[in-house]
Amino acid sequence: MPLQPTDLFQEEQKSKSKDAPLAVRMRPATLEEFAGQSHILGKGKLLRRAIEADRLSSLILYGPPGCGKTSLAWCIASVTRSFYVAINATTSNVEELRKAIASAKVKFANTQKRTILFIDEIHRFNKAQQDVLLPDVEEGNPILIGATVHNPYFSLASPLVSRSLVCELKALKEDEVAAILAMALKDRARGFGDLKVKIDKRALSFLAKSCEGDARRALNALEVGVLTSPKTKDGTVDFTLEVAQESIQKKAVVYDHDEDAHYDTASAFIKSMRGSDPDAAIYWMAKMLYAGEDPRFIARRICILAAEDVGNADPLALVLANAALQICEFVGMPEARIALAQACIYVSCAPKSNASYLAIDKALSDIENKRVQEVPDHLKDTHADAEGLGHGEGYKYAHDFPGHFVKQKYTRRKVHYYEPAEIGYEAKIKQRMEKIKKEISNPAS
Repeated sequence: MPLQPTDLFQEEQKSKSKDAPLAVRMRPATLEEFAGQSHILGKGKLLRRAIEADRLSSLILYGPPGCGKTSLAWCIASVTRSFYVAINATTSNVEELRKAIASAKVKFANTQKRTILFIDEIHRFNKAQQDVLLPDVEEGNPILIGATVHNPYFSLASPLVSRSLVCELKALKEDEVAAILAMALKDRARGFGDLKVKIDKRALSFLAKSCEGDARRALNALEVGVLTSPKTKDGTVDFTLEVAQESIQKKAVVYDHDEDAHYDTASAFIKSMRGSDPDAAIYWMAKMLYAGEDPRFIARRICILAAEDVGNADPLALVLANAALQICEFVGMPEARIALAQACIYVSCAPKSNASYLAIDKALSDIENKRVQEVPDHLKDTHADAEGLGHGEGYKYAHDFPGHFVKQKYTRRKVHYYEPAEIGYEAKIKQRMEKIKKEISNPAS
């Protein structure tokens, strides 16, 4: 079937049909209506300037599902009053591409209006298919807008990337999703403004949180809930928290990110790991993840506990916790949950010692409350001793002595902070330190 480029505004009227999904009907027609992505669409930003000046050539948008890639392409076509053609790379082929390009040229010759060629899942095209786009992308008609969830620098051919402006879209924030839902409830032309919808604030907040930055998912859940809920006698749709849970197929968990439930759950998580109960720790971690907690917050708590409560009883605990934090940064959810679980269980089951934590606090207390010691002359930096003050004289290099330690003063006034526990690897540390103390029974003069 030949591909026909469609006038955007005819297509817009079609999209407003009540038969179209709410997420399609609510696509923004202006940049002011577009929610989120202020880092690329804020006033004065490069992409916004290019759109408003109608100087866009080709554009690659990448980001998670539901962050607005398709909506932004639609919005650009509306703002620039271009024709709009959308294809999906999973079902398209070279023949369809050539037809779309040829049709765009004919349209431009007849109307002087360019065509937006939106290609969803553009990373699905092989190199040969991407190469078909190159000559016309350089000429600027059609204007290519490709969308992908993958990093284009790795998933697309270099020649196509080099000819395109590449913009990363972020997952929408909760308040941005909530604003989109509120707009859908008020809009009489495209949304549910003509219906009497009484929505519980908790339900709106729940949808905004549960969709995890995916506006399409939130709008779909709102639509299902509104259209399937029975009306009251006066024709009102009562959209409750229970309706929201059914609509998005997720249970509400009491977990406010800046209130008691957040801090109480995090506290239970930390205390369970400290108490060597991996099952309880995993449970509280699962609650946090299910409620949408930032996995990096959880990873940071594990790192702190690995240093504070496990310490040198098992030095590998901190290494593993830090690895989990890096995985959260570079991989993200949902896969990051596996690394978090591994780190959580490891530190929960590890032998515990807070000796390092106590040692640094004792030392800091001495620094704060007692006279600060001067560095002994034999430990001072010799490079700074230009005047021959004896810096470094008499210093004994530990590796020149048996056992790689030597009797020597390292502070002017004797201090003692570290008390290794008799557990795990720290027990070996304690044995070694006691051996050293026996051989160095008195400070060096």
